[in-house]
Amino acid sequence: MVSKSLPKLPTVNLTLNLSPGTSSWTSTCNNIRQALEEYGCFVAVYDKFTLDFHNKVVDVIQPMFDLPTEVKARNSSDLPYHGYYKPGKPMPLLESLGIEDAAMLDKMQSFTNLLWPTGNDQFCETIHQYAKKVSELEQLVMKMVFETYGVEKYLESHLNSTTYLLRIAKYRVPQEDENNLGAVGHTDKNFITILHENDVNGLEVQTKNGEWLSFESSPQSFVVMAGEPFLAWSNNRIHAPLHRVVMKGDKPRYSFALFSTTKDTIETPKELVDDEHPLQFKPFDYMGLLRFYTEDVSRMAVCTIKDYCGV
Repeated sequence: MVSKSLPKLPTVNLTLNLSPGTSSWTSTCNNIRQALEEYGCFVAVYDKFTLDFHNKVVDVIQPMFDLPTEVKARNSSDLPYHGYYKPGKPMPLLESLGIEDAAMLDKMQSFTNLLWPTGNDQFCETIHQYAKKVSELEQLVMKMVFETYGVEKYLESHLNSTTYLLRIAKYRVPQEDENNLGAVGHTDKNFITILHENDVNGLEVQTKNGEWLSFESSPQSFVVMAGEPFLAWSNNRIHAPLHRVVMKGDKPRYSFALFSTTKDTIETPKELVDDEHPLQFKPFDYMGLLRFYTEDVSRMAVCTIKDYCGV
């Protein structure tokens, strides 16, 4: 029984030797589905990350934030929220950089050379390996979700069209006269997000009844979170939760967010439409949703997908 004074996110153990077709695989698939439908997220315990690798990843990113602002600003993008975010309103504690397709070595090398023209092999190799490991976790979760909904035949095309954006963030400690809100409440506009952090907690997720749940970090734990496109794909079965970062403690928080989306048109599988669940969303594309969302900052804290492509 979870204490009401310390509410937590549901946890799914993915460190087991899971094999498709086994009872443990099926029960884990069901646990993931239930967590995504009720909370929109869960804590994944994943054994491909050792404590040593976790520490190495955190260590190599810290010097990146010490680079001059004009160097970090080279991380530019025509896409909203894909490049460098400089601290300022409404999130003065947050600074972050985005790496598109970080699991691809050539893309990782291009980003590294942008910030370190003379090279930084340790950073490049470590973050490339990190992105590969986390993208494998994302693909495992998607395989389990597609299977539990009985739509496995669409999995291969979905994975083939999936792209990733890795955002690496630093939240500084607030000064005495500052609010401790690191990231304002928002729902994600990509398909799925996998979050990982150092030992400074801060992530909070709002339940359907308005209660905020916290997350206790560990080197082998990740928060897997559904975005609005996943909600639409599932015909409103999966929940896209509001979440925020509240800074606590006296040292910076470093976090990693792997955002997945698809290059293809997103539409609800016909198997998820029936008399009990009539179609609720028209087919749409991720970039269209992202641009619709960024046209008006007031949409940040609300679910915009119904306004964008609801039936």
